[in-house]
Amino acid sequence: MAALLVVASNSLAVAADAPKQPNILFVLCDDLRPDAVGCLGSEHVKTPNIDRLAKEGVKFQNSFCTTSLCSPSRASILTGLYAHAHGVTNNFTEFPTEMATFPKRLQDAGYETAYIGKYHMGEDNDEPRAGFDWFVTHKGQGKYFDTSFNINGQGSRVVPGYYTHVVTDMALDWLQKDHGGKPWCMMIGQKAPHSFYFPEPKYEHAFDDVKVEYPKTAFQLDDKPKWIKERLYTWHGIYGPLFDWRKDFPDDSPEGVKAFEDMVHAYWGTILSVDDSMGKLYSWLEKTGQLDNTIIVFMGDNGLLEGEDGMVDKRTAHEMSLRVPLIVRYPKLGQGKTVEQQVLTVDMAPTLIELAGAKPIEKIHGDSWAELANGESDDWRTSWIYYYNYEKQFPYTPNVRALRTDQYKYIRYPHGDGSPDRHMAELYDLKADPGETINLVQKPEHAKLVTKLRDELATEMANVGLTPNTDKMPIDQGIGKELPDEKIR
Repeated sequence: MAALLVVASNSLAVAADAPKQPNILFVLCDDLRPDAVGCLGSEHVKTPNIDRLAKEGVKFQNSFCTTSLCSPSRASILTGLYAHAHGVTNNFTEFPTEMATFPKRLQDAGYETAYIGKYHMGEDNDEPRAGFDWFVTHKGQGKYFDTSFNINGQGSRVVPGYYTHVVTDMALDWLQKDHGGKPWCMMIGQKAPHSFYFPEPKYEHAFDDVKVEYPKTAFQLDDKPKWIKERLYTWHGIYGPLFDWRKDFPDDSPEGVKAFEDMVHAYWGTILSVDDSMGKLYSWLEKTGQLDNTIIVFMGDNGLLEGEDGMVDKRTAHEMSLRVPLIVRYPKLGQGKTVEQQVLTVDMAPTLIELAGAKPIEKIHGDSWAELANGESDDWRTSWIYYYNYEKQFPYTPNVRALRTDQYKYIRYPHGDGSPDRHMAELYDLKADPGETINLVQKPEHAKLVTKLRDELATEMANVGLTPNTDKMPIDQGIGKELPDEKIR
């Protein structure tokens, strides 16, 4: 009996000394430009709570999405796969229930998991999804005020209030439940700052004194593909309706910039509420003693163009469409660090799985950046591919196939039927020209570089399973002038 007691005592000691699995709080914003966050470069948008995460954690200076569109990006974050591999190649496709995801792997490792907020994979589906023990979402885009939520499959009902704070409060309600000693993973899908932009009342006039003009690149289009000029007057151009901030359009008059300024002010205003939410979540973690054992991830699903090259929205391979904010606080990764290497949406699943000690997902495209962040290794990618497929519902962007290296970006626009590209390609030296103002693709002195990068693009695509035989895409039917259906805007 005494021996048994000794064994039992030793077992308890081992259990007590065993490392505790970290909790995970993953806050995913929608269409958030990095430079709309204080610590990532915003001059006007003050985000002290998000900035605190960067000061106490790791700030990723060069993080990107692999397809700049909500649903494909979200599926890539969950799976570690490019869109062609997980199958969610547009905003209307349901996420495959059988697909391996990091929340499923966490469940297998003993985690309780929850998702609350904008899920946006399956436009008309608000039912619970695989991988989550608790699931709260809504159909479509949701509204900034008084959204109808389906709470864990119990049926839809309007939850009064401002979206950002409603989902934060629902997340805190779930977090305060008894999880039976299990580690937890909470994903919050914020609507902000996705269009149409409506700040809460206290922030409606926060930027009234800030003058906003069209970016200079909106008028530097002579060396760019013609489709970019054609886009100027469409739903995704600066002279178009600007997500209803301009009622009389198209408008290319100098006075028309006022509607653009109003739109940007409203976009910024929604972000202030997100920062308040992050402060509330941080305070709760600190109060309950869980702060330092929680991996806090603050991220955007894709970037957003605000006038660059005369464009609004995303989808293209230009920098502000590709770039996403990524800040992670977890003491084991270090404090006050900045990672300069190129990190992708497909890297999130393998990283969180590794940090949680769960079983890896095999044969994915992403890599864990855990060793990169904590300084144990600097062996990392120096180039990667981006792609987007033409959408008949939003016919304002061609098919895109692009290569981004540490120095260069090469973009081509396949027609979709194997024939020669019908749009001029683009080449930028990102070190000399980070704003992508000078297209080098037709300059004779860069001809060899163009050939080299085009070959590298083909090689990198083949490495993820995309060859001329497997890379299926729609036919580019040209830039459309019609507005998209109101149901999917």
